[in-house]
Amino acid sequence: MVAARSDPSLPYPSGMSLYRLDDVPELVAPKLVAAFDGWVDAGSAATTAAGRLAEQGTVIATFDADQLIDYRARRPTLDIVNGRPTRLTWPQLLLRHTRLGEQDLLVLAGPEPDYRWRELAEEAVELAVRLEVAEWISLGAIPAAVPHTRNVPILGTASQPGLLRAGVEPGPDGLLRVPAAAISVLDLTISESGIPAVGYFAQIPHYVSGPYPAAAIELLRIVGRHLDEDVDIGTLEDEARQIRTQLDAATSADETTRAYVDRLESMVDETRLPSGDDLISEIERFLREGGGGRPRP
Repeated sequence: MVAARSDPSLPYPSGMSLYRLDDVPELVAPKLVAAFDGWVDAGSAATTAAGRLAEQGTVIATFDADQLIDYRARRPTLDIVNGRPTRLTWPQLLLRHTRLGEQDLLVLAGPEPDYRWRELAEEAVELAVRLEVAEWISLGAIPAAVPHTRNVPILGTASQPGLLRAGVEPGPDGLLRVPAAAISVLDLTISESGIPAVGYFAQIPHYVSGPYPAAAIELLRIVGRHLDEDVDIGTLEDEARQIRTQLDAATSADETTRAYVDRLESMVDETRLPSGDDLISEIERFLREGGGGRPRP
């Protein structure tokens, strides 16, 4: 482990860093994409997109899960072969290096930490400065009153005007106060350090239960346009078509559900952007219903 800085303002004193830095290749102004599972990862869209970006990447930093993860909430998986325990697979938060076109890309992805968010954010800044990160890109996904029959809408955040690309606008207008995610703590701390930071958040139909690859595809498309590079989405298009077919069947089977989706389509077609109150309402509904709603694939 790399020795940590001694800072009495940190909420959890520790003599060791939260990460181990391995062999680092020569990097030229790398961009860093970050996504955590759990909160702000509806439909697993953000972590699916990050996983696709890092699929061929090399691990250059490993975060100490023993200090960050509650294993009772995120239990390791145990493989049992012919009645014999053979292997434990532990939750891992990793930073990988890959190349996207001609650019160096770093991808930080894994389970949302349960502990030490502020300390993690401080060390993420330290690591980003050490690796000379040129820009931080957060990915996320939130439940929203949008239909599965239309393109996936993307909300943007930015540490300063003019950073968002691919036609994404910052929003919604006005104050939006929601429970924060660990990715938001890192994003804000990074931007306060002076590193440009943006966030792209897919809006997922709140009635969808389970993975929603269409949103992962849209996030990958946005990242590609943001970096002016092509992104290979692999088998995600086939997966998205299968989910769309299942949702169409579930919708057409019930008149009330069909009318509900029709109303959502009308809202989108009228280009009515969601307000802060709309988003809070849908997030509360998402939590109240356990992540589900009307039709389920």
